[in-house]
Amino acid sequence: MTDLSELDRGAAPGAADPVKVLLHRHRELCERAVDPLEIAAGLEAHGITDRTAARFRHRDVFSLAEELYARVPRDADTAADASAAPAREGDHRRSVAVLLLPLLPGTLCAAALIALARTHGQTRLYAAAAGVVAVALALRAALRRGPLALPDALASRSATGSWTCWLLVYAVLGDGLLRTAVAGGPDGLPDGTAGGDWPVALAPLLALTLAVAPATWTAGLFLTRARRKLAASRGLEDFAASVRPVLLGAVALLLGALAALVALCAPFLDAGPVSPAVLALGVLLFVARLLTVHGFTHAPRVILMLTAVAQVLAPATVFAARLPGCAALGAPVEALTAASGPSAVPVLTCGAGALILLVHASRTLARASAHLRPEQAR
Repeated sequence: MTDLSELDRGAAPGAADPVKVLLHRHRELCERAVDPLEIAAGLEAHGITDRTAARFRHRDVFSLAEELYARVPRDADTAADASAAPAREGDHRRSVAVLLLPLLPGTLCAAALIALARTHGQTRLYAAAAGVVAVALALRAALRRGPLALPDALASRSATGSWTCWLLVYAVLGDGLLRTAVAGGPDGLPDGTAGGDWPVALAPLLALTLAVAPATWTAGLFLTRARRKLAASRGLEDFAASVRPVLLGAVALLLGALAALVALCAPFLDAGPVSPAVLALGVLLFVARLLTVHGFTHAPRVILMLTAVAQVLAPATVFAARLPGCAALGAPVEALTAASGPSAVPVLTCGAGALILLVHASRTLARASAHLRPEQAR
């Protein structure tokens, strides 16, 4: 991070050209920027605020970034113009892929569930295994492109995949396990049906895989609108105030789309009403991914881990209460389940996690530096 005290000395009244000092310190940032907005975001990431910009005789960071951008020579502009047409054609193909690829996980999940409903015995086991592999590969492909794709520099730092899998497994098996555990069971392993000793809920899984498409499109809409707000803003505080409603609107849009999908999945699978925990889980995963894509990996990893651990501990305490002298361990979960049903556990845990991440995102994603190009280091 830039030493602001040195910047102050560079902007002292005795300095003939204070902006030249700043340009020298951030020449690499200014040379690779495609517009002044990226320079403004980069300066903010280095701790330069509108107040600091005033010491460089500019009203805000955006005005300072425009001068820095104008001062950097750009000999490659002609070559860039010559390659603009092929680049636009490649962008069109990528846009089509981003639009259609997110539909694949939900489509394959629906096909796998239809196959499960029409098979029995060992054939059903093979169909389930093939469905899991196909959906996993489709999810991997859908999340490697588009607005929810992780840059290579962040892929090794996110480490949220295992916790996400735990949360998805609980969405399918957790409520049934907790209900039977409170009743004294289970007496057997899950058989893939909603009426067995260990009931399985497949509608949440279908709703969440179908929600990959609206989540991707909503994330793209958020990124586009945030970029426009960045271009129209004339100060960092102005941008922060304008982009927060865009973030909340994106989350509300996803929540509405997920609620519609949940309402459709239960009749499709001839199942009962889907737990509202699916809505909380969907928002939690969406906000966590949005933060991770923008380079904020620590908070999503911690919150997803704590949420998964809390959900695992709920049935674990019920089983531990069966040990001699440990009856009090399961009392809180049993009381909560008796009052609101087993879905109360994921509603509370996922809801709390989603709310914490949303508050965190409303602060971090409201920074101009959060919207640097993925290949740029923050």
